[in-house]
Amino acid sequence: MPPERPARLAEMPNLAEVARYLDDLLRTSEIPDYPNALNGVQLANRGPIRRVAASVDFSSRTAQRAIESGAQLLLVHHGMFWGGAQPITGHAYDRLATLLAADVAVYSSHLPLDLHPEVGNNALLARRLGLTPSDGFARYKTIDVGVSGSSDVLTDDLVRETRAFAEEHGGSVVATPSARGRRTQRWGICTGAGASTETLGEALSRGIDTLIVGEGPHHTAVQADDTGLVIIYAGHYATETLGVKALGESVAKAFGLETVFIDAPTGL
Repeated sequence: MPPERPARLAEMPNLAEVARYLDDLLRTSEIPDYPNALNGVQLANRGPIRRVAASVDFSSRTAQRAIESGAQLLLVHHGMFWGGAQPITGHAYDRLATLLAADVAVYSSHLPLDLHPEVGNNALLARRLGLTPSDGFARYKTIDVGVSGSSDVLTDDLVRETRAFAEEHGGSVVATPSARGRRTQRWGICTGAGASTETLGEALSRGIDTLIVGEGPHHTAVQADDTGLVIIYAGHYATETLGVKALGESVAKAFGLETVFIDAPTGL
């Protein structure tokens, strides 16, 4: 369940109030993640929050568009430090300087957003594809990042539905050849870089016959073909648009703010 929403404030909330809501909603401190994720507030601001921008990636493009939209807070899935430590020079300096000058804060949520049952990427993608999760999937340390469930649908129909979704966000879909003419009885979803040797092994051990992911290395398609598993690669970016957009809407509703989704497809 989401945290109790605060009463409508007489004044616009500050960053600490919004961050507290997000941390509680996403259970930020409880969810393990990759070292460079640094979930939570990554850049502070000083003034009140009146408008929230949400985007999949932190980049010069999304930072500039957040400023142009009049936002004081940028919510992202892949944060400021995703690529590791780097000197604050060149474009990195320019990007940071423009955010500081515009008094825009940055909040990032990676795996806590992926796995959330209401605003999470995996749960929302399942819903978008007409699938009902009954279990977790894609184990990472102590958590299931993805979701899984049972169905009885033509795999070709599932591929078409996934393609229609991906194309809404500038993406495309590739499905392994064995998808043709068969039915999906048991499926698993792990958005983003969801295809790996580990997730394929988990899928096979759990009787999953169709795996929906954002992307994966070439060898996963070979392994899938060998084992009869179908993988639908729907794009890293496209499969992770739903969660951050829903998160922005959740914050906006909780605090009576405006929100904007910044769609910035990468083509991947």
